[in-house]
Amino acid sequence: MPTNSHSRRNVLKTGLAASLGLASGMGLSMVPSQAGDRSAATDIHLSGAQPNFRPGSQPLDRDIRAMHNLPFRVSLNASTLMAYELPVDEQVDMIAAAGFDGAELWMRDIRAYLEKGGTTAKLKEQLEAGNLLLENIIGFSQWCNDDAEERAKALEVLREEMEIIASLGGGYIATPVMGMDRLDPAKLGEYAERYRAILELGDATGVVPLLELWGMGALHRVSDCAQITIATGHPKAAMLLDIYHVHRGGNSWETLDVLNGGRMPVMHMNDYPATPAWNELTDADRVLPGEGACPFHEVIPRLYKAGFRGGFSVELFNRGYWEQWDAKQMLEQSYARTVEVLTGAMEGMD
Repeated sequence: MPTNSHSRRNVLKTGLAASLGLASGMGLSMVPSQAGDRSAATDIHLSGAQPNFRPGSQPLDRDIRAMHNLPFRVSLNASTLMAYELPVDEQVDMIAAAGFDGAELWMRDIRAYLEKGGTTAKLKEQLEAGNLLLENIIGFSQWCNDDAEERAKALEVLREEMEIIASLGGGYIATPVMGMDRLDPAKLGEYAERYRAILELGDATGVVPLLELWGMGALHRVSDCAQITIATGHPKAAMLLDIYHVHRGGNSWETLDVLNGGRMPVMHMNDYPATPAWNELTDADRVLPGEGACPFHEVIPRLYKAGFRGGFSVELFNRGYWEQWDAKQMLEQSYARTVEVLTGAMEGMD
């Protein structure tokens, strides 16, 4: 890190504190509302329970864009904007304007944009104009389905998606094990073969599929995710982890640094409440970094020492935030809270 990192972090921290002080004593504490999880994210609605904010809590009312001096990128997963139903080109412009370093876009939004006459060349230009790295694309092909015919269909879909990503200048696509209720421990080697098959597809297209862990899904244990990844024997095999999903899957932060963080290009950033218990949480319970119980002061240094230098990408599905703020405020809060948490966690690190 640069020699002036500590002083610049202090300046940034002071500036962010002043900005966040506009929100009630920097206290945005809330009781997260319930909504659909990401595995059914195509059907998330805003009806239902109302957000329960602490009295006096206010969104930021001025621009908080600031240049951070972190050894990580601060990025935004477009799921965080899902409720606002913005077309992908508007998402890109707003994410860039909010000061983020990168973006994770959803394939369904990209397809909708292309179907309406947009082009990958134009979208790539917007990303470049906004100085945004295309961190990753969110897709849902059933490449690991036990049915061979379904897998073959999924690989064709995945090939097409990878070609779209490559034309956008992107290099990664998230690949959770869609279509599986549970993993068979006796078949981890077979799952590794299936993952290798899409890694080889990535060799042909230039886009690397990231094996994604879901805390409520079949692949919810970091150890299983690591075993499958390692067993592929492929030099580009890599995992996609998420602060919430690691906790929701019953995993321990104490051994996370066993992994090679340098092989993880991006990690989903969020927080989780202390209650309910980890095995009762839903995706909608995710809160902004620093508003939950994650021990970031331990987790972030562990990841840093393990070699992680990628992007922390804010991914939320919380109806309470969506109902409280417009899209610009949501982005402001996501950026400010994430930079503040990362800056605080890295204080004193070389």
